[in-house]
Amino acid sequence: MAKKILIKPIISEKAERLAETLGQYSFVVNKEANKVEIRKAVEKFYNVTVDSVNTSVMPAKAKTRNTRAGVQKGRIKSYKKAIVKLAVGEEIDFFGDI
Repeated sequence: MAKKILIKPIISEKAERLAETLGQYSFVVNKEANKVEIRKAVEKFYNVTVDSVNTSVMPAKAKTRNTRAGVQKGRIKSYKKAIVKLAVGEEIDFFGDI
């Protein structure tokens, strides 16, 4: 059974700036996926050529917020982030149909 490698793209101001200036796109990926698997998944799903893949595991964080019922405590799960650099002249359009 094939594991799902690409979970979702990261859409933020920093990620958009990296995509526009350097051709680097950010994705949340499966924690067990390695760089070779991420490269193949991006190339297959988006039909582009990948130059390099950088990965990092983002740690879990504790969060608190104040509500009427008192202080709510929780946490954000950890995840693995991949920054994929594409070949010169190629791009991925996440908002193609909008």
